[in-house]
Amino acid sequence: MATDFSPAFIDFEASSLDLIASYPIEVGICLPDGHLHSWLIAPHVLWQDWSENAEQIHGISRATLEAEGAQVREVASGLNALLPEQVFCDAWTFDSFWLHRLFRAAGIQPQFQLESISMLLGPQQVREWAPVRQQVISELGLPVHRAANDALILHKTWGRVTDPDLPRTTLSNHSHQA
Repeated sequence: MATDFSPAFIDFEASSLDLIASYPIEVGICLPDGHLHSWLIAPHVLWQDWSENAEQIHGISRATLEAEGAQVREVASGLNALLPEQVFCDAWTFDSFWLHRLFRAAGIQPQFQLESISMLLGPQQVREWAPVRQQVISELGLPVHRAANDALILHKTWGRVTDPDLPRTTLSNHSHQA
């Protein structure tokens, strides 16, 4: 299923994996051209959930968010300004929850639709996705569980599983832009 279509990707890191109390703490996007953008998100006044286990995974403290995070409205507006009509993720249940939590707190509506990457993949590509993703992670050498890095990993994995001329064992050069 070769295609000239190149999707935009989004990834969130969160306070925990609790789908009632958790909230987004970082969002990263990779645009179709490979450009990256990310924001640390200052916790909204009503967002109190925090998991030490999650902090150990993503390495972002609540104090860092409070000191360096952008306000929810700024982040939501930035996403609306940059993203095309559709954006894709690899964990739709969690990502859609955190996306809507962010926009609800910001008091604005997303101007894009969030979709699962699986809706773009054929059966063979679905089978290839996990091993190709692991190879991309290894070759890029970037830390995972940071939103922009994870969005770039989605972009590079997509490129590899959808391009029949691109060898599955080598990764083309990438530009890491924030």
